[in-house]
Amino acid sequence: MRNFLLTLFICGAISVQAQFNLNDTCIAVPLLQFSYAGQLPGGDMAKRFGFNSNIGLNYTYKTHTNWLFGVDFTYLFGNEIREYGLLDSISTHYEHSVINVNGEFADVRLWERGFSSTAWVGKLWPVFGSNPNSGIVTNFGLGFLEHHIKIEDIGNQSPQLVGDLKKGYDRLTNGPSVSEYVGYMYMSNNRLLNFFVGIECSQAFTKDRRIWDYEMMKPDDAQRIDLLYGMRAGWILPLYKRMPKAYYYY
Repeated sequence: MRNFLLTLFICGAISVQAQFNLNDTCIAVPLLQFSYAGQLPGGDMAKRFGFNSNIGLNYTYKTHTNWLFGVDFTYLFGNEIREYGLLDSISTHYEHSVINVNGEFADVRLWERGFSSTAWVGKLWPVFGSNPNSGIVTNFGLGFLEHHIKIEDIGNQSPQLVGDLKKGYDRLTNGPSVSEYVGYMYMSNNRLLNFFVGIECSQAFTKDRRIWDYEMMKPDDAQRIDLLYGMRAGWILPLYKRMPKAYYYY
């Protein structure tokens, strides 16, 4: 009886392993991807911001023919603001500082903030991989990009920057975007180590969305082309189907 149970256990284990044998089988599977990218701006965006970081969450469905369909959301942030004179209309002439209610120089800090959302389609080419589910990935996406300058008045002592008054300075900008990516995706045979790394580019056709710009003293109606280039790397969580707990043989 003991030998019979041991044989049954081994056969069951082999059966489970065979159903997800990544060594020689191209499988269809949903994927969750968590990533980080370091990005440099181009075009009009380079006049406003410097280097930024970007964290992302992606849902991808990989077919058994290695087509990839996905949607993602990314959050971008940075601290290099290149657009000088943002608060000149409410700053002192020589020190270029805002005066708070106590007659002191306010501690005003500026940050880059934004997000993007993209739907994309891609293809995995199984070369340089340990199995047919790993290889070179290319994709193309359509989406939406938004960014602005976050204005933080430490202590909230400056009435010039209270509430909606910040909106006249924050340069809220958004518009449709296109993106391209080429990289490498690895899915291990033991399903424990799964990652991707690659180069991505995006081009957004944006416009200032505030009704009034306090520096220009008029609406900013200029059309913009905002570019982002960077390298993205991330961890992949495959959502494999649960195996049945029992097997029946006839």
